Amino acid sequence: MSSDLGLTIHRGDLRGHVEVDWLDSYHTFSFGSFQDPNRIKFRSIRVINEDRIAPAKGFNTHSHQDMEILTYVITGAIEHRDSMGNGTIIYPGDVQIMSAGTGVGHSEFNPSPTEELHLLQIWILPDRLGITPRYEQKSFPPELKRGKFRLIGAKDGREGAVTIHQDVSLYAAILESGEVTSYELLDDRFAWLQVVSGVAILNGVELNAGDGVQIESGGHFAIGTQVGTEVLLFDLT
Repeated sequence: MSSDLGLTIHRGDLRGHVEVDWLDSYHTFSFGSFQDPNRIKFRSIRVINEDRIAPAKGFNTHSHQDMEILTYVITGAIEHRDSMGNGTIIYPGDVQIMSAGTGVGHSEFNPSPTEELHLLQIWILPDRLGITPRYEQKSFPPELKRGKFRLIGAKDGREGAVTIHQDVSLYAAILESGEVTSYELLDDRFAWLQVVSGVAILNGVELNAGDGVQIESGGHFAIGTQVGTEVLLFDLT
């Protein structure tokens, strides 16, 4: 729905939903069996999937091409293996990106025998096709994101962020009760705010975990919380 603040709010309970014995997945944009012609993408954001993966389960090796694929772990850990020879564990606070480019295969598993894995998988359309596949992973501890937006992904990899082959600046913030942070969006830019956890308040509008907001006009936005929240903010062309 549209608010009187010039924002469009996409409520989390209206996302696509797939549940099998080991996977509980919510899809912000069209994905798999969830197809909505009005929700194919937003600018260069193609996928924001929120997945909960049962212990010792996961996705077997599968292929991707011409996509920037980011993994943001909320709780638990994920084991990644790919055809480039990478084998890593991704923990909360880590940001992983894989440029699929000309083609890459990978698997993703929850290595814990007891703990559920909760993550966001984000796909960004690249600024060009045929990129040589690559892998990058960096850690951004909670203290770097507390009370403010911390850049975690960018086209030029500035400020220690992972590099995204697209004109996107991706920020993360963790706010405690009563904290407020703000962002100034330039007039020729767009933004998407994704609530990872808790309850956020964006210019007076309450948002719950799973909610997304598309912002299509520049200006000043204030994000606060009364109970605590974690959010991602995409600044896009």
